[in-house]
Amino acid sequence: MSAASSARLLAGGAAGLGLWPALAQAGRQAEEPLADAVRSALSAAVADSAPPRLEFAQIEQRLAYLRWLGTTGQRLVRRKPDFDVRREFLETLWYESRRAGLDPSLVLGVVEVESGFRKYAISSAGARGYMQVMPFWARLIGDGDASRLFHLQTNLRFGCVILRHYLDRERGDLFMALGRYNGSRGQAPYPTMVLGARKRWMHPDDGLRTAGTAAADTANAAR
Repeated sequence: MSAASSARLLAGGAAGLGLWPALAQAGRQAEEPLADAVRSALSAAVADSAPPRLEFAQIEQRLAYLRWLGTTGQRLVRRKPDFDVRREFLETLWYESRRAGLDPSLVLGVVEVESGFRKYAISSAGARGYMQVMPFWARLIGDGDASRLFHLQTNLRFGCVILRHYLDRERGDLFMALGRYNGSRGQAPYPTMVLGARKRWMHPDDGLRTAGTAAADTANAAR
């Protein structure tokens, strides 16, 4: 067995025993120059750390959310067996996805591919948490404390805001935005994996848009 193979087995065993955070197979987001206006907008987008509080303009929207929560929660049991942990994760993911104008199924796909739903995952490049956010983002648009990227809402907030930023930069081209998120812009493997995972997490209610939904999303985003 090679030294590299031994190291991988040791890392996997130690992570399984909880001795240190599991390594993730994420790419390296590139640190790019940001215009002052963009930096200010992104900083404002990640600044509010209030706990998620979902609001729905219509009862149908709340029922749709509860159906999504129940079905998706059941599918997540193997990865997150504790009910309270699972519910908090999904509530926060729904909130942060909608706040950034992203479908929850897409964010679930990113989390699955990036970290395998491991809260304390660290990549070989140093990316952290569920959505494998590079520490430089804490310096660019946060308070500089990269350790907070292991916090559930902080990690999902940063990840969703960054993905939204890349999607805007790529003029809505999801394939290119996902590649940029992973540091592999223009290459097919990563976007293909995420879009495949997204398809598995799709639910009839996760992208529901009925009268009043936009108003509800705006209210959630303002918090």
